[in-house]
Amino acid sequence: MTSTSPVDLRPPVSGSTRLAAVVGSPVRHSLSPTLLNAAFAGTGLDWTFTAFEVADGDLARALDGMRALGLSGLSVTMPHKAAAAELADELTDAAARLGAANCLVPVDGRLTGHNTDGSGFLDGLTHDAGITVEGRSVVVIGAGGAARAVVEACGAAGAADIAVVNRTPDRAGSAAELAGAVGRVVAPDLAAPAIAEADVVVNATPVGMSDGPDGEMPVDPHALRVGQVAVDLIYHPLETPWLAALRRQGIEAHGGLSMLLFQAARAFSLWTGVEAPVAAMEAAARAALAARPAV
Repeated sequence: MTSTSPVDLRPPVSGSTRLAAVVGSPVRHSLSPTLLNAAFAGTGLDWTFTAFEVADGDLARALDGMRALGLSGLSVTMPHKAAAAELADELTDAAARLGAANCLVPVDGRLTGHNTDGSGFLDGLTHDAGITVEGRSVVVIGAGGAARAVVEACGAAGAADIAVVNRTPDRAGSAAELAGAVGRVVAPDLAAPAIAEADVVVNATPVGMSDGPDGEMPVDPHALRVGQVAVDLIYHPLETPWLAALRRQGIEAHGGLSMLLFQAARAFSLWTGVEAPVAAMEAAARAALAARPAV
């Protein structure tokens, strides 16, 4: 019987194997090891990827360990992204504007902090919907770290208008400022017209995950119309109640797996200089998610 499992092209682990990792707390749920090991396996690079639980406040010690052990790359997840930006020796423009880094790249003994979340969203939108945000209007629901990355990236990519909808005006204003002149704040009770007129509507809140009431949605799906593109940044479950409702209405709607996938692909290429095998990474992620308990 022929196996359909992907072939791991890497040589056996040895003293020459390069190590990269993700740090966070909690980190056991992270899909990064699945994504990055699939990338290394698919390209045959002599690398391996693991996860380290690092408590809040301990990132500086973890980075000392990274330097001492010679790790070749580090992904950073919650709650360490802001600290990673503060502790990096250098930052890209996006990471500096966001005050957050999710990827650290060692260069000549120094750590350069990148933020690949926003670019991962843009890559994922093109992958899923075949569009860019240039010249388009975007509504982002939420003002947390993921929302901020999306707003900053859409502004840098030439979106014509970016409306941020959030219950806390100050947080919404801080996020909207990342888009520059095209950013604006819209109060939740006044959001319906902005949503109806947008080309792209993004849910960047956790509403729809397993910790919320069944069927809870970030915005009334009937506020959207056919011809728009909706993106829910949640990737587990792969279909949230909001996505399901939108699809029943014939609206093009995509989940958050592609943003996760492409931010990891960007990190892979930053570390290795090699194009990421996106199809292999996506297949591995979908298999891993399918094996997780239902939410």
